[in-house]
Amino acid sequence: MKTLHKLLLLSSLTFINVRSFGQEVTTNPYTANNKGKIFIYWGGNRGYYSNSDIHFKGNDFDFTVHNATAHDKPKGWHVDYINPAKMTIPQTNFRLGYYVTDHYSVSVGVDHMKYVMTQNQEAYVSGKYPNEGIYGELLPNGNKKLTEEFLQFEHTDGLNYVNVELARTEDISKYLGITNTDKIQFNAIAGVGSGVLFPKTNAKLFGRERYDEFKVAGFGVSGKGAVNVTFFKHLFIQYESKIGYINMTKAPISNTPGEYAKHDFTFFESIIVVGGIFKL
Repeated sequence: MKTLHKLLLLSSLTFINVRSFGQEVTTNPYTANNKGKIFIYWGGNRGYYSNSDIHFKGNDFDFTVHNATAHDKPKGWHVDYINPAKMTIPQTNFRLGYYVTDHYSVSVGVDHMKYVMTQNQEAYVSGKYPNEGIYGELLPNGNKKLTEEFLQFEHTDGLNYVNVELARTEDISKYLGITNTDKIQFNAIAGVGSGVLFPKTNAKLFGRERYDEFKVAGFGVSGKGAVNVTFFKHLFIQYESKIGYINMTKAPISNTPGEYAKHDFTFFESIIVVGGIFKL
């Protein structure tokens, strides 16, 4: 909620005196055409996930946690976002793109989200696993408590949605009374994307050794809407809302071949980034 308040404050400050900022008319502004420009940005996100049925399969276990809840792991406003040694600790977004026309761009990027199955939640668990009842997981109503001794499951060095996006940009400055877009320009952006999931799955089952490795483990699709404010032709700040679907087809959970988790879920991502745009 604090992040939302800061975002709203930032948006409000941006809109102050917009009309006076852009009164001077230029006959051929640099910002009138986008074709041939590249852009790059970096920022952070908050992630929100639907419940999902998580299926765990191994040599001596085959069970499903039904309707499991999960959450992200926000860092908040922190210097780690610009610290090269710690950039993967917060939830981040990177994108590099190219305008193939004045309105359409193609880009590649990484949405470094974090997914944490909520610990100690109560859930219905079907199937079998060894030594049932010794992990403090059994509840009187037949459900199970997802204790740390029983099950830990997260993608906290990144859910890592590596994706390609096609987006359309529309200059909406004129609707705000801005005539000199080389000073300040407002753009509305809509796009769709798809890609692969390259998570670092952090899993620990039945008190065994923790598994924590990067693997290609599924695919995703997404759509987004964004508002972009560009200052002095080249620098911008952008807010995006993104929704999508992720299918983890086979996320390894141990060093033993054939032991994995799979599930699918939808997500909502709230993103704010800063970047630059330049002509090649």
